Amino acid sequence: MKLQLGVLVVSTLSIGTFSAQSPRTHRLEATPATISYGYYWAEARPVLRIASGDIVDVDTLLTNTPGGLLRAGVSQEKIQPSLQAIVTEVTGDRRGPGGHILTGPVFVEGAEPGDALEVKVLSIDLPIDYGYNGCSGFIPANCDRSLPMKIFHLDRKTMTSEFKPGIVVPLAPFFGSMGVAPAHERGRVSSNPPGRHAGNLDNRELVAGSTLYIPVFVPGALFSVGDGHAAQGDGEVSQTAIETSLRGRLQLTVRRGMTLSWPRAETATDFISMATDEDLKVATTIAIQEMVDFLASSKNLSKHEAYQLVSIAGHVAITQLVDRPVYGVHVRMRKSTFK
Repeated sequence: MKLQLGVLVVSTLSIGTFSAQSPRTHRLEATPATISYGYYWAEARPVLRIASGDIVDVDTLLTNTPGGLLRAGVSQEKIQPSLQAIVTEVTGDRRGPGGHILTGPVFVEGAEPGDALEVKVLSIDLPIDYGYNGCSGFIPANCDRSLPMKIFHLDRKTMTSEFKPGIVVPLAPFFGSMGVAPAHERGRVSSNPPGRHAGNLDNRELVAGSTLYIPVFVPGALFSVGDGHAAQGDGEVSQTAIETSLRGRLQLTVRRGMTLSWPRAETATDFISMATDEDLKVATTIAIQEMVDFLASSKNLSKHEAYQLVSIAGHVAITQLVDRPVYGVHVRMRKSTFK
């Protein structure tokens, strides 16, 4: 089932764009030559160069191995050949330090440090009919280590998955990891913890129709994407969502003059600020302050008023508790609050 929502039109966050008049669509499959295995890195070789405003029709693969899927009960014929090829061929120093298979990086012409990269999620498809969930995460004492990963059938007609008889989970696919290369001095950064470069945000709000804004740290931004989820709750407490492969259409546009300290986002209904830190209190403080600063700068409010408004109409949520060593927090503010 194709989830195609209208392209989100951004007005309140609009600063300046650098885009082609007629966007091209580029097909980017996941192959051993087009992925970064476990890292975001300023020195990674771009696998695709596009103009600002172009659309990337991209494949991403679940974060597992053919052997792991077989042991969990997935039949050989359902394992994607691209996953088999990547796990077999991408080895040694081409891997790590994280574990995610990320498609990219994509070089976006015109992106420079100090800009922001706008990532519009135009559509997300489910190319396979299964996903998995493991058990570890925030309170691993709950896990029965004798049990294998749980495999879920994804009903692409009803967009649901049965957890057990009588327990049905609605599907809301999103990319757990969308990010750019960190600054050169940070070196090869693990794909596991998110940060200012975005990356493994695991923010379930970033479904089709949403827009993510990421600070740019290196020329071309070097955008990568992966860690597909079919469904996830805030916190992702067992360390995994329903992990699956995805295919999406993402429009990448350079936003000159949009100076960001942390990633921000919009959905059809909400403005979203985000932050991460090894201290949950620090992450929460930054995410709230990011929302206060955004409201004060865009809604004709003092910081005093913006802070009060976040308290009475905003929603502070734990994004994830398991992307060690950092915790993620986001703050949502309903667009309908502003008439």
